[in-house]
Order: sequence, then C-alpha cells, then structure tokens
Amino acid sequence: MQHIKIKVYVSPGCPYCRAVKEYLRRLGFRFKEIDISKNQKEAEKIFKKTKVMATPIIEIGNRTVVGFDRRKIDSLLGVR
Repeated sequence: MQHIKIKVYVSPGCPYCRAVKEYLRRLGFRFKEIDISKNQKEAEKIFKKTKVMATPIIEIGNRTVVGFDRRKIDSLLGVR
C-alpha cells in the first residue's frame, strides 16, 4: 500500500474522532493524531485552513475532510 500522509485532528471525548481513527486503522493506514485541546498552534492552523471549530478534521495529502465523511475519505485514499 502506498504511503499517504494523513493527519487526524481530534478532541477529547469526540466519538467521531474515535470512529475515524478506528476506520483508518482497519483499512491499514497509519496517521498522525493531533489533539487540538493540547496543541493550540495546530488548532489555530487547522481552524485558519478550514474555518471549522469541530473535530475530527482529516488531512489526506493536501486535501482536507471535515467530519467522518467515509465516502470522501475512501475516495481520497483510493479504497472501495
């Protein structure tokens, strides 16, 4: 499987964050997890990019997915 750079921005207690991480692991993808409650710099960066104050936000390569949008994630990862 080709290496795709993936970042998952999460917050504590977010059920969709847990679900997207579990989904990516099940598909066999590795990712960097960024807890925006502990990393203000990254939180500001992703808010500036997306204008969204919610999690999860997934960066796949240079594309961004807001929320657990399985269809969009699958499309960007080239699965299904």
